[in-house]
Amino acid sequence: MAPMTAAEDRPPVTTDVHTEDLPRLPQRDYLIPAERWVEAPPELRALGEDLGIRLVAYKRRIGRFLLWRAGPASGADARYMALDAADLTQRYTFRLHADGSGEGVGPDGVLHRRFRAWKEALRAAGAATA
Repeated sequence: MAPMTAAEDRPPVTTDVHTEDLPRLPQRDYLIPAERWVEAPPELRALGEDLGIRLVAYKRRIGRFLLWRAGPASGADARYMALDAADLTQRYTFRLHADGSGEGVGPDGVLHRRFRAWKEALRAAGAATA
């Protein structure tokens, strides 16, 4: 079995995508950079600038939220943004530090210090309005 390619090393799509085209699950063969998402707000495109990160890539849907990441999944600083697919002005960020600590306010208004808890808040908010 071949080793899994790191998300950042997967080839980017070469065509633009719209919100309705963003897949529900993570993609293992390619990545979708924020520059290819037609409806991407400027705040998403600039998500990792202060961390020196240029690549912002789509990860998956969590309920009604679109999850994006600037930076690697572990071992270095990263920032996540979740945007409500129906209202792109509704967005939440989580800062993940290289040591695994982090923080971000979720749609429940709570400051989460664990990434998993932040994602669970997204899932719960998505289920509450689905």
